[in-house]
Amino acid sequence: MQVQIIKKDIKNINIKVKPNCEVILTAPIQTTKEHIDMVLKKRERWIEKKIVYFKEHQQYTQKEYVSGENFVYLGRNYRLKVIESDAEEAKLQKGYLYLYVKDRDDFTRKEKLIKKWYLEKAKYHFKKALQKYQPIVAKEIKSVKIREMKTRWGSCNASKSYINLNSILIQKPTRCIEYVVFHELAHLIHPNHSRQFYNYMSIHMPDWKLCKERLELTL
Repeated sequence: MQVQIIKKDIKNINIKVKPNCEVILTAPIQTTKEHIDMVLKKRERWIEKKIVYFKEHQQYTQKEYVSGENFVYLGRNYRLKVIESDAEEAKLQKGYLYLYVKDRDDFTRKEKLIKKWYLEKAKYHFKKALQKYQPIVAKEIKSVKIREMKTRWGSCNASKSYINLNSILIQKPTRCIEYVVFHELAHLIHPNHSRQFYNYMSIHMPDWKLCKERLELTL
């Protein structure tokens, strides 16, 4: 297993497995090789599970937007049904994701309609999560942006009160969405991943570790 090791001015060791199966370990500057080897050995099974997952799902990353294809929304799978119609839209109906489109062979238009539907749902559910947890942190949010991100579910610029959320998060269960939203909101109080930050998370969201573990297998 090839691991890219990066040392920089941080407090804790972090390991990431990218969708291309690249493994990156970042560690504090003073960390010894022996300690890094010990951490890698300890996380070996987790790393292998992530690599297997990404290899198995690489072939499914490109959608064709045809009937029978699977789409995930809030942690549930829905089969797509493409219907020719003058009125174009995507919507959930009777346990299926229906895509009404004028030309069933117009890939670009179908893709645009599905992405629009996902984005609308993301705006709605992310807003609900923000409204639920913002009163807890009692901090102003100046900007919330939703965009597709390759390596993280969300980010926070505490100094500017900006929050970014990954649009793909709408495919995950509601509780996982709430975890990411609260995680980023909590950074408005604790800008780093200190012990105080995680204590704060545990007080207000005792099950945050379960949500984190679930998400770590899918990004």
